[in-house]
Amino acid sequence: MRDMPQADPAATLLSWYDTHARDLPWRVPPQDRLAGVRPDPYRVWLSEVMLQQTTVAAVKDYFHRFTRRWPTVEALAGAEDADVMAEWAGLGYYARARNLLKCARAVTRDHGGRFPEDHVALLGLPGIGPYTAAAIAAIAFDHPETVLDGNVERVMARLHDIHDPLPGAKETLRARAAELTPRERPGDHAQAVMDLGATICTPRAPACGICPWRDPCLARARGTAAILPRKTPKRPKPTRYGIAYLAEREDGAVLLERRPDKGLLGGMLGWPGPEWGDAPDETPPFEADWRELPGEVRHTFTHFHLVLRLRCAILRADASPDGLEPIARHEFRPQALPTVMRKAHDLWRSAAADGSRVRTD
Repeated sequence: MRDMPQADPAATLLSWYDTHARDLPWRVPPQDRLAGVRPDPYRVWLSEVMLQQTTVAAVKDYFHRFTRRWPTVEALAGAEDADVMAEWAGLGYYARARNLLKCARAVTRDHGGRFPEDHVALLGLPGIGPYTAAAIAAIAFDHPETVLDGNVERVMARLHDIHDPLPGAKETLRARAAELTPRERPGDHAQAVMDLGATICTPRAPACGICPWRDPCLARARGTAAILPRKTPKRPKPTRYGIAYLAEREDGAVLLERRPDKGLLGGMLGWPGPEWGDAPDETPPFEADWRELPGEVRHTFTHFHLVLRLRCAILRADASPDGLEPIARHEFRPQALPTVMRKAHDLWRSAAADGSRVRTD
């Protein structure tokens, strides 16, 4: 390996991992793995999909709920779409949940309920890209694939003192990670590098003094670890505006719309309203005595910030506007709403407690 001492860094890291591996609900600990316990590809896949764009802490409860309710890929394949979307609510990036179902059904239908081991075959499944395919092949099947997430990118940039900014440097970092991937225990190695980045080689204040790769790390030797990896500056996110119409019938039912399968929050239930943009249409989705609520909901998506105004009304018990689903009080679960819609619900209920609701005559 270029610019590295002769000591085997992969062996050093695996020795560290055997002692310091994180206890994660989807992981087979290194001692069990060495004893012959094989990871469940379903749990590996599910965790990797959930962990995209979010954190271990945020995912743990979702993972437990999913695996209790759908313990196998066949069970998930047979689930109702609405049930899965409701359980996913709050994790964001809802296209992942739709692809989760598509993938589970493809594995069940086309592969007899067994995830393929081959990297190329994994890439053929819905929602599985190069990173997820590499992670499943390495962690579940112990194939020597290179797994490159944000933690690994940071470790490689510091280890080799690479100053080319991301995302342009991604392939360089991947090549350096591939040089280190051993033929023996590649799955444990992949998880070890990720653990190193999550617990030692952290974005701020890396604990270089206790790092197993302290000696070969060029950034530590040159004093550049704190500034790596470099990243190309992001463009400022635009702000879009919208209105959410929150209606409740006198019998306690709330009126929600199901968004189209494609697009942002696809397939999810939410409050009706116009398209979000620079100046949303002020026309309500149906006639009612709407009242503007004080305050606003602010939420940030991947590519833009959103500011929502809220309008509320109380309708007669027999009201059933076209295109909306009345959800009975005892069936309504605010936690099953996407985060932005749940924020609107919480603000509405807070205002209701102050007497801000109004009845439609």
